Amino acid sequence: MKTAAEKLTQSYAILKFYKNLAPKLKLPAGVEIMNPFTDAAAWQLAESFYHKYYNDQQPRTFIFGINPGRFGGGITGVPFTDPIKLKEVLGIENDLPKKAELSSHFIYAVIDAYGGPQAFYGDFLITALSPLGFTKNGVNLNYYDDKELLKDSEPYIIQCINEQLETIATTREVCYCLGEGTNYKIFQKLNAKHQFFKEIIPLPHPRWVMQYRRKKIDDFVKLYIEKLNAM
Repeated sequence: MKTAAEKLTQSYAILKFYKNLAPKLKLPAGVEIMNPFTDAAAWQLAESFYHKYYNDQQPRTFIFGINPGRFGGGITGVPFTDPIKLKEVLGIENDLPKKAELSSHFIYAVIDAYGGPQAFYGDFLITALSPLGFTKNGVNLNYYDDKELLKDSEPYIIQCINEQLETIATTREVCYCLGEGTNYKIFQKLNAKHQFFKEIIPLPHPRWVMQYRRKKIDDFVKLYIEKLNAM
């Protein structure tokens, strides 16, 4: 017999997870939490997105990023999605400044190559090890860029992974990690201890591709598709 949680749509479970985020972190000097889900406009956009693409009970494979950035998920409430992609690709109108974000450009090139938003989001859920972002003196900060923040974030990251695994239908056979360096190393260490997934497949981080390998975008899109299709 299915539990109540199993009967919920994916969109309901995902939005409930984001709505209940309440981190209790000791933030280093100058560091602030970026939580788009406390902003009414961003929350409405997130609701529109998840109800449009996750209004079912189909399990998704998780893709873990690092944490939201200021010009993508940090303002739209949708991971790796800037206001331009939100409107032009996903069909979700918004009044946000139409500023492009590098990682969003790459992710949507992958989504297009995969078959479009319906196909991609029907198979995958992009989340992050830290579902909330951070800024330091107004600039993006990764959760692992500050030693104090990393130490204090670890219990919260573990809690968030467990909560998502308990409430959002997914496979625990495999997941993907955006970032082949520090993010992957930290995730591997946590996974070895807590056994979240049987396998974590690393992918080059979209931001890294756009900053350092921009002339080879097509090659990296192809790499993503090969690995995503290999699950």
